[in-house]
Amino acid sequence: MAKEFQPFSATHDKLFPQRLTELRCSLVLSTYKAGKLIILSMIDGQVTQLPRTFEKPMGMALSGDRMAVATREEVIVLANSTALAPNYPKAPGRYDSLWTPRAVYFNGETDTHDMAFSDDGLLSVNTRFSCLALVDDNFSFRPVWKPPFVTDLQSEDRCHLNGMALKEGKARYVTLLGKSDTPKGWRTQKHGGGLLMDITTDEVVTGGLSMPHSPRVIDGVLYVCNSGQGEILVIDEESGAASTLAKLPGFLRGMSSIGDYLVVGMSLLRDTRSFGGLPIEESDEALMCGVSFVHKKTGDIAGTFRYLSTVEELYDVHVLPGQQRPGILGTGDNAHRDALALPDQGYWAQRDRPEEPQQNQAGWT
Repeated sequence: MAKEFQPFSATHDKLFPQRLTELRCSLVLSTYKAGKLIILSMIDGQVTQLPRTFEKPMGMALSGDRMAVATREEVIVLANSTALAPNYPKAPGRYDSLWTPRAVYFNGETDTHDMAFSDDGLLSVNTRFSCLALVDDNFSFRPVWKPPFVTDLQSEDRCHLNGMALKEGKARYVTLLGKSDTPKGWRTQKHGGGLLMDITTDEVVTGGLSMPHSPRVIDGVLYVCNSGQGEILVIDEESGAASTLAKLPGFLRGMSSIGDYLVVGMSLLRDTRSFGGLPIEESDEALMCGVSFVHKKTGDIAGTFRYLSTVEELYDVHVLPGQQRPGILGTGDNAHRDALALPDQGYWAQRDRPEEPQQNQAGWT
């Protein structure tokens, strides 16, 4: 009989808390099926989870004290305040920083994947319309690039454009699952049709990939998750040659870095229509959902956190440097409405909220 676990049950090796402690950081993860952003921190000597509800959270962008989260129909921009944190009414003194919503863009169901704060603004990968787009307050989105083989912008997910890497503040590389100009045509190419492209030349840098995600230029090195193989690849930008840095037991998505380490997310395979028959299913090692620290030079696994229940997939992973006890509020929590942040001060509004309307016996308010 299978063991039953409490919600969000997890385990970790002995190295994982060491990494969080020595690097003085926390991690923030997005899981769209569970509908949560989850912060992992070391508090009182224990790895602690802080789940917060967002509707289908996917890609995140992080720049200093700004964070953007792509949800089902919105992009939510949050700001970090160390002034608000100490007096958070529900838990005074618990947090050293607090992320609170500051703006919401209503972009509709565009299936936004990766996002990044670029020199040109907040960029998003608009998977439904097969393009890169700026998040804009005049339009649902402002297209800035599409693959040359995509003839027009339609809500058809033609190539499953998903990942984006900045280089020197500009969008440079993207990943997609197949070269297709037909609705969901990428599905027939998922085993080896994945591409890494340079958007400045419209050329393929590396082909033959298996469902690639999360390209990143980190310290001048181009990495990509060859997700269907469970591999982290290092790509030569000139030749496109790929070498394997590490192989992990999961479908890889979400990559960030701190110090000497990459931080990479792993997912289980549950959606057989999208992910069935991938090479990682043939691995002798059991797949997992979680996150690992991977040494940039050696590829050694330097700490792993693994979910046992509730969370079966991760989309994005980011590092919160210098934040050892961060908190976060979503738009579904009314507490964010009372958070008054100034450039150098923070206040919590004191006000009487009207009581919730009572239902009569017929169910009307």
